[in-house]
Amino acid sequence: MLKVCLNGGRDRREHPAVPVTAAELAADAARCVAAGAAAIHLHPRGADETETLDPAAVGAALTAIRAACPGVPVGVSTGAWIVPRPEERVAAVRSWEVLPDFASVNAHEEGAEEVAAALCERGIGVEAGLWTLDAVRAYRGWRVPVLRVLLECMDPTPEAATADAEAMLAALPVGSPRVLMHAEGPAVWHVLRLAVRLGLDSRIGLEDTTDLPDGSRTPDNAALVAAAMAVGAR
Repeated sequence: MLKVCLNGGRDRREHPAVPVTAAELAADAARCVAAGAAAIHLHPRGADETETLDPAAVGAALTAIRAACPGVPVGVSTGAWIVPRPEERVAAVRSWEVLPDFASVNAHEEGAEEVAAALCERGIGVEAGLWTLDAVRAYRGWRVPVLRVLLECMDPTPEAATADAEAMLAALPVGSPRVLMHAEGPAVWHVLRLAVRLGLDSRIGLEDTTDLPDGSRTPDNAALVAAAMAVGAR
């Protein structure tokens, strides 16, 4: 399964094709699904284009994307950089009127399990974001069900990212749910190829990289998805 990560925290100064508004997100998501993406991850934005967990912004983005991509699972982030206080992240999840299919929770962040529990209470699938071995250890103590584990290899060096991925995979508890492996920055395509070789899910999009496998600048998210699908087809 290939997920597209449409925008993340990236802004238009970094790449002009970053989608921000609900309409832009929906149109971009439709192009990415046509290119092969099977799931969609986004960071809703407020009127000032900053990331937000506000129910109106979350609802507008989800509604627009579902109209453009019926039946395709859509998820959002609950990263602590968006709303730093754990209790406010929990309150935000409980305030959502339109619910995502899943949401990512970074296990290393303060209050992560409480945020995950709030998502479960709403019937939203939890993606456990694991960036380090310490995060894997924290996740092993969770008492909430998880839809998917995200192994997020943050080291920019391909060799180090591979070592991180292998160490985190080995440290996962027996019976862990489905694993999605990805990277950000220079190691993105190396880690995506590793995920394909291991038979794991992965993701691609402007949140993670602005470059195609040959190092050239991508025109948009759909081109990244098409390139990732070509990697998986080899």
